Amino acid sequence: MSTTYQPQTQPSGWAMGWATFAAIMLMIGGVWGAIVGIAAIAEDEFFVVTPDWVLQFDATTWGWIHLIGGVILFLSGLGIFSGNVLARTVGVIIAGLGAIANFAWLPYYPVWAIVAIAVDIAIIWALTAHGRDLAS
Repeated sequence: MSTTYQPQTQPSGWAMGWATFAAIMLMIGGVWGAIVGIAAIAEDEFFVVTPDWVLQFDATTWGWIHLIGGVILFLSGLGIFSGNVLARTVGVIIAGLGAIANFAWLPYYPVWAIVAIAVDIAIIWALTAHGRDLAS
């Protein structure tokens, strides 16, 4: 019979707070995405369509993309509260993409971009280092 040593440490309050923040933001983003998706599916004339975009879908297609993405984000946010690894992975990917997108905004809104990048990095740290602690 093999016994492994597992240190009994208290989870960091900061990490728990950031992980909770990440979960709630994913859920809010998911609800917003779902609302946009439902609006686009229900009334595709609601959105302004402009020519010359790389990906040219009609509003109904974008609506379905937003609705499905919103549901995934919401479920990921819920999953983080149970310590689910897949949910944390989705959260880390979303935060990573957010950091990359905000890096592109540095020349236009430097202060906001730096703050957003810092928040994304804090979320990534919290979800990777202490994301499972929310379940306990």
